[in-house]
Amino acid sequence: MSTLKRTASGKVDKRTKEYKELVERAKKARLAKAKAAKAAEKAAAKPAAKTTAKTTAKTTAKKPAASSIKRRADGKVDLRTKEGKAVAERMAKARAARSTEQKGIASLLKKLLK
Repeated sequence: MSTLKRTASGKVDKRTKEYKELVERAKKARLAKAKAAKAAEKAAAKPAAKTTAKTTAKTTAKKPAASSIKRRADGKVDLRTKEGKAVAERMAKARAARSTEQKGIASLLKKLLK
């Protein structure tokens, strides 16, 4: 790659062919990186292979299979679906529990520091 031409002020000249090629390569690289990350995330979400070991009566009780949660284009959970609403509800409960826990700790500290 040849050196990029610069303007009089020292900035890269954006009108040159080399600069435009550089920008195009960077764009392709970002898209490829995002695609690879998405594929890795999808591969990590797949369940593990079944084992051939025998199970006892205690281990045969299985949890209900978690369905894949529908996501928006930006990767966030779609809150319009049934699963998304359940996720939002659990998060709200967790936030409430955390805030009450912090309030309890704060009141204890205030009592101790009096």
